[in-house]
Amino acid sequence: MFTDILAATDLVRVPDNVVVNAAKIAGQFGAKLHILHVLESSDALKRWKVRHYSTGQEITTSNAYEKEVQDEIHALYNGVLPQSLEGSIRVVPGFPWEEILRWSGKIKPGLIVLGPHSGRAEEKGVVRVAGKIGSTVEGVIRRENCPVMIINPGVEIKSAEFKQIVVGIDFSVSCESALAFAVQLAKRFSGRVVPFHMIPAPPYPKYSRENYEADLAATKKRLADFCADFTAEVPCEYMVWGGAVPHQEIILCAEKNRADLIVLGSHTRRQEGKWYSGSVVERTGFRAKNPVTVVTDPEALIPWDMKDLPDLEIRREQDRKIHVFIKDRAL
Repeated sequence: MFTDILAATDLVRVPDNVVVNAAKIAGQFGAKLHILHVLESSDALKRWKVRHYSTGQEITTSNAYEKEVQDEIHALYNGVLPQSLEGSIRVVPGFPWEEILRWSGKIKPGLIVLGPHSGRAEEKGVVRVAGKIGSTVEGVIRRENCPVMIINPGVEIKSAEFKQIVVGIDFSVSCESALAFAVQLAKRFSGRVVPFHMIPAPPYPKYSRENYEADLAATKKRLADFCADFTAEVPCEYMVWGGAVPHQEIILCAEKNRADLIVLGSHTRRQEGKWYSGSVVERTGFRAKNPVTVVTDPEALIPWDMKDLPDLEIRREQDRKIHVFIKDRAL
């Protein structure tokens, strides 16, 4: 299902939970793991101005410095990741979401794995805003039609066999893509899909128990009808209950079903002329104790052309060493 997996990290001196978990998934699928480290630019017009990973001083990046960082990352993971795992390490200057999309466009991964926020957020003085994913994840989700997996700090994938998969369903087109993705995984691992929908339940007495039971029955039928074309070949259990906060109920459903994965469709849409991902995606990705994979409706993606962005790598592409983990050799 996956032949290439892209994991982005901004950590150099300590292992990144995102990379370690992405390696487990790559090993399970026999896929290549591509690690991307972006030397984040401090100036929109001078992308070659970066901060040294060790001293914190602002420097001008160069082939030699990027090779130094690349070697540092290779040495860091050489003793952490399986020696049989094939892949590459790429170090480039720029803005993270742009470079993730640029590299994704070249290697065509089946999955992109990210953390909800920068791993160096505290070091950079950035405070995680409750319920909000970072600008890098947001930028990728809004423009990438490849599934994007969000892994929170502390989340450990013990087995990359995703057998119990909860899919948040609100009957939008994006949820069809999310459901199709979940079914593919379930078929591979002989797993089970749990489509979940929350009924927005107003407070009593305006919303009686009779009203709730009627809505519950109608919604279960609607959910089964919505999913029928996708779930015919896998075990499936439909779950519907009332609540007020969708992301909390999705996480609760995942906990009750001991889910290995949560899959959501991104509600990327316009609000006051600006594109944004839905709040359920943001809040679930921020709080979930499981990996959360987001699939964006292709019609909602922001069109962009990587040719419009300055590619600082054109001059270096031919002489760049790309390390792989197998037998500590280099391509």
